[in-house]
Amino acid sequence: MEFQWLNTFITAADCGNFRRTAEILYISQPSVTVHIKQLEQELGIQLFDREGKKVKLTEAGRRYLVHAKRLLEVYQGGLEDIHSFSQGYSTKFSIAISPLIADTILPYVLKSYTNKHPEVEISVKIIESVGIEDAVLREEVDIGLSCLNSLHPQLISELLYKDNVMLVAPHDGRDSETAPPLDEEEVLTSNYLLTHNHPGYWDGLCHAVKTKYPKVKMMKVSQVHITKRFIVEGLGVSFLPTSTVRRELLEGRLIEVDCQTIHLPEANTYAIMKYDHSKQKEFLEFISNYRI
Repeated sequence: MEFQWLNTFITAADCGNFRRTAEILYISQPSVTVHIKQLEQELGIQLFDREGKKVKLTEAGRRYLVHAKRLLEVYQGGLEDIHSFSQGYSTKFSIAISPLIADTILPYVLKSYTNKHPEVEISVKIIESVGIEDAVLREEVDIGLSCLNSLHPQLISELLYKDNVMLVAPHDGRDSETAPPLDEEEVLTSNYLLTHNHPGYWDGLCHAVKTKYPKVKMMKVSQVHITKRFIVEGLGVSFLPTSTVRRELLEGRLIEVDCQTIHLPEANTYAIMKYDHSKQKEFLEFISNYRI
């Protein structure tokens, strides 16, 4: 049996048309017909009923489609594994990471880790923190780096970092050493407060701000990098983790506003695992040496 026949069969089953199958696979339509006939002869069953230009799976065809997909998946997985081995990789390791964390610690840590462990093939999935727990639970990844803790009984959750949160505003162009500090109340009541760019602390913080300053206008912005762009452009202010605004503060694009009356939360980073195996332990030990 040729695996090319299986690929043609699966594609034809998905689109229900041999001409479209040929276009997708970049082969001729007669080749599609030949592949299907050869597979039918190999199996001793009819896979499709022909209805004009369309084809429809027979009952036997629907039943075999499940097995064909499994066979092709195993075959392709074997090819990927041997290609990785030929490139010098002996271990695979998959990570799910939230966009916020990916924008802070991930690039430097991964560069350092792969330099030290060239034998490890890393794959990274960028997933919102609310979805990382499920990805780890279903074993789609070996470890998740999330802004949210996991209390699932089948998972292990470890606190990696605590990051201070600060109120930031667009830089007003004044000399920070001689100009008076920005006033917390004035900053919050004269600008939109851009909220919910972090999944871990905004509900409680919004309540605290509204209790102290009922007239504050709020706007939800789901991504930190968009929030920072909005602040720089003068569209509002926000409470953000220190690690996410360090560069903008150094470059003078943002300025910290001292908060005297609002208790500022912390932004936490958690490692979430289903198994506490050696490769997970090794990676966590490595990443723990780097501070945000």
